[in-house]
Parts: sequence; structure tokens; C-alpha cells
Amino acid sequence: MRVLGMIMAGGKGERLFPLTKERSKPAVPFGGKYRIIDFVLSNFVNSNIFSSYILVQYLSQSLIEYLRTSWSTRGIIKDHFLTVVPPQMRLGEIWYRGTADSIRQNISLINDFGPDLVAIFGADHIYRMDIGRMIDCHIKNKADITVAANVVPLKEASSFGIMAVNDSNRIISFDEKPAAPKPVPGNPDFAYASMGNYIFDKNVLLKILQQKYCDVPSLDFGKNILPEVLKTHRTFAYDFASDKLRGIKDYEEQGYWRDVGTIESYWQTNMDLLGEKPRFDLNNPYWPINTSVHNMPPTAYIGGSIERSMLSNGCIIHPKSLIRNCVLASNVVVMEGAVVEDSIIMDSCSIGKNSRIKKSIIDRFNTIPDGSEIGISKEDDAQRYFIDPSGIAVIPRGRAKFL
Repeated sequence: MRVLGMIMAGGKGERLFPLTKERSKPAVPFGGKYRIIDFVLSNFVNSNIFSSYILVQYLSQSLIEYLRTSWSTRGIIKDHFLTVVPPQMRLGEIWYRGTADSIRQNISLINDFGPDLVAIFGADHIYRMDIGRMIDCHIKNKADITVAANVVPLKEASSFGIMAVNDSNRIISFDEKPAAPKPVPGNPDFAYASMGNYIFDKNVLLKILQQKYCDVPSLDFGKNILPEVLKTHRTFAYDFASDKLRGIKDYEEQGYWRDVGTIESYWQTNMDLLGEKPRFDLNNPYWPINTSVHNMPPTAYIGGSIERSMLSNGCIIHPKSLIRNCVLASNVVVMEGAVVEDSIIMDSCSIGKNSRIKKSIIDRFNTIPDGSEIGISKEDDAQRYFIDPSGIAVIPRGRAKFL
């Protein structure tokens, strides 16, 4: 079975501002040493899908540079590749106008590759998934379209495409971001949501995009296509949480999948990585998350206290400091007497002596002066920093001292 991956990585990530002030959402650092896009790319590679196009758009240079330096763009044979595709504007001088339009504008790539199936996935979620199992489900059902699905809390369901299925998991209704989402039968606190990941039979996909919706300017899979094709095409849901991936620990949350589309969800998902029994354990040799290799020395622990935290390479921790419930990226320096709690500190930051940082996100290349307080007083923070509605203080990206 010949499979082509089409990874949609052009999202603005407006609700993640200011982390997306100078980069697209898939390029945002995550978990100390990763970028958000590493998770979908690792899922493809670990699923033995080695032919993928990455469709980029907004503030794409950071993502392009990261992929160039961190991911091999060519495999051993011709059909193994990872190729970044900016908008080609084949249909006129227009940007992508929705998820399906991004595929429609790149139909030539699909025709040239000649796949049997097209795997269309987003690039801005945190999860592990064996796409091969989804493909097996697609083939077993003789499906035209298969939609990856997972349960989400009903209070959050208005942000997703919500579906209902019959006993064979065939989708019988699909509502994109409904104001009053329908709960799962027998489970009133949850709804069945699309993960924004699809398997299409190639001929079905081309027919839909080139014939049925050729004249529709803005085109989205969830809003326009899926609600309309249920009666004309065999459309099934793949129950993401039903298959336990190899290497997942018993204490992890089954079917872990997060849309890190807000500052609060981004912060919480980082916190889910911490502790003796994290909800999402990055330590899985059977399903590794690949990322760039940092040519940095090991972390230097000179003194202080570290509790329930993750530290990446090149950090320097000075005496009398305290790091509790934190994710520290590479090359972070925590000076003497500094207290950092419940926070995310990105690459090449320095936390000054006797500083106090609590429930904050500090983007790359920031130097926090001695004696600073961030996340301690909401009133003081509001005068100097970006404060998310959730109360989390966010310091935008600084400037690198060495280029």
C-alpha cells in the first residue's frame, strides 16, 4: 500500500501569542528539547511512512530552518522524503483558505507521487499514534475516508468537530465546532471529537476536491467536506484510544492527545510530562519522539534543589536555588538563590540571583535580572509582561547574543 503524508503546518496559533509572535504554532518549543511538529513527524516515521510533504504558510521561516537542521529531508531511496512546501499559488495569488484548500492547491504533488492513500494530518497536537493501525482500520472497513477520533470533555467540545457513529464506527453525523455539542451516549461529560487527522482514498480525495468543491473559495475538511460526504462515501471513525501503543506505561493517560492551542493548555501539557508517573511519559524507546541534537555539554548541577522537573542539556544550576515543577530547555542558567516554580523556561535563558519565578513561560534568549519577581503579583506583572487570561505570565522571545 503506497501512502503519502500531507502535514498541515501553516497555523497562525493566534491564541498562543506571544509565543507565536515570530513563529508558527508547529515551530513553538515544547517539553524542553522538542518542537510541537516533532510529534506528528515522529508518528509518521515510527509508522513507517517516509514520504511526506509539509505545507507551511504563516511565519514559516523558523519552522523551515528547524526542519532543515533537525530532520533528514531525504531517505535512502527516491520515494523517501520530507519536503517543505510553501503556498505555490497555483490557483491565483492567494494563501491557503482552509485545511482542504491547502490540499487542493497541492493536488499536483499527489498526482505526481501516485499514492493509494493520502494521510492528511495536522502539525499542532501532542500525542503518540500508530498511523499504520488507522490505515489497517481504513482497509478493513473498505472506507473511502477515515477520521481519527477521540473523546474530549464536553465543556471543551465546542472547539472541535463532533461526530456520532453507529455500531460499526461509521460516522452518521458531523458538526464542526457546535455551540451545543452532543455527548457520547451513556457518557454525558464527554463528546466524540475529530482529531483533524484523515486517511483518504486517493481517487476519492481528488474527485471531491477537483469536482464537487472546485469552485468553493474557502474550503475546510471539518466545516465543508465531512458533514456533506457521509451519505455518499463510506466514512468511518478510527477510535484513537482503543489501541494501546507499545511502550505506554500503565500509569499514563490512555489515548493522551492535547491540542496545545492556548497558553493555558500549552502550560498544562508541559506539566503533564512531570513527576514519577506523568500523564504523558516521553521516555518510550519503542516510540521515540525525534528532535534536533543539541551539541551542548551535560547539565552542570553545582548546588540547589530540583524537584519534579525536567532539565535539558547545557543547563547550569547554582547553589541555594530551587527548581520545582518546571521544564527547562537547553542552556538555561539558574543563578544563586533563584526560586523557579511551575514554569517553562526555554533555551538560552538566564535567571538572575534571588529572582522569584512562578507559573510563567519565558521564551528563548531572555536574561532575567537579579531580584526579579514574575508570577508573584498579578498587578505588578500586568505593568511589565503579557498576562494570559488564565493568569500565566509570558515573556516573549528575546534576542540571541551569539548568531
